[in-house]
Amino acid sequence: MAATPDMRASDGDRDRVAAALREHVAEGRLSVEEFNERLEQLYRSRTYGELATLTADLPEMDLHRLPAAAKGDAPPPARRNKARTAVKVAWATWASAVAVNWVVWLIIGLTGGHFVYPWPLWVMGPWGTVLLVGTVFGTIGQPRPRR
Repeated sequence: MAATPDMRASDGDRDRVAAALREHVAEGRLSVEEFNERLEQLYRSRTYGELATLTADLPEMDLHRLPAAAKGDAPPPARRNKARTAVKVAWATWASAVAVNWVVWLIIGLTGGHFVYPWPLWVMGPWGTVLLVGTVFGTIGQPRPRR
């Protein structure tokens, strides 16, 4: 069934038009003010016809075939930056938990008059080993494959 201008648009349709408008802003076809106006109209739109009027004066673009950046001047992929951030967050969380455990162990030892078995090693060791393996093999911060 072909989409007619009177048919109601879905949220996905509106998201695709918003992505196209963002690309047109990035390429300099729209100003930021004009983009904001069209975006407001976009989320008030209910039909395909209303969506079409928002991009009628712009060239069509295939969002799945955006021009690739030339080799050498491309920034590092966002996925790599997210993975690095995930690794940093994982290690910072580990370090914070280990520090809290050692402080508790130290307080118990100082107030009790003698130090007990260093139980924070059981938090530090296995968790640290898992993090180390994940960091070395690059599995931390990577998306899981869908089934």
